[in-house]
Amino acid sequence: MFSINIYLKFAIIAICFIGGIILTVTSGFGYSWIFFLTGIIFLASYFLLGTIQSASEMLQKMDFDGAEKRLGLTFFPKMLYVTNRAFYFILKGSLAAQRKDNTAAEGFFNQALALKLPSDNEKAMILLQMAGIQAQKNNWNGARNYFYQTKGLKITEPQLKEQFKQFETAINNRGQMKLAQSMGMKTGQMMAPGGKRRRPKMR
Repeated sequence: MFSINIYLKFAIIAICFIGGIILTVTSGFGYSWIFFLTGIIFLASYFLLGTIQSASEMLQKMDFDGAEKRLGLTFFPKMLYVTNRAFYFILKGSLAAQRKDNTAAEGFFNQALALKLPSDNEKAMILLQMAGIQAQKNNWNGARNYFYQTKGLKITEPQLKEQFKQFETAINNRGQMKLAQSMGMKTGQMMAPGGKRRRPKMR
């Protein structure tokens, strides 16, 4: 999916509004409206889309620090379009899980689940991630609870289906604890919002 570098977008917004103000002062509103309109369009796209796309692409490349910094440039997450807001919390949860901050990760994942997700694939991904967190805590009842919530979901992503099968094997055999615990990391590498979906990478 085509996306403009966020720093370039900030520069375009600033240039458009500054240029519009200068033209208004020097020549009147005749041509300055073009600058203002362009600036408003780019500003609206920032508020609605944030930096979710580029942060997700960085996470796909295992650049966790870069993804966290890029996500930090979404200054107004409450203003994001609802689907992108859900992906924002998914990304925040995945990054928190990577840092082993499970409490924060669960909080972000729950916020994502409360919003409109594009498909059952994203919901299943979150639930498997949360099941993996419970497995890390050796809370197998909690892990089963989250895992069985995925049973009625329509999972269409092949690699996510494979992760589902692997977790099912692990959840039915506590001796495979490491496999279940590792699922949190694997399910955290999610599909990028918008455009072609990116399948979770398997190590």
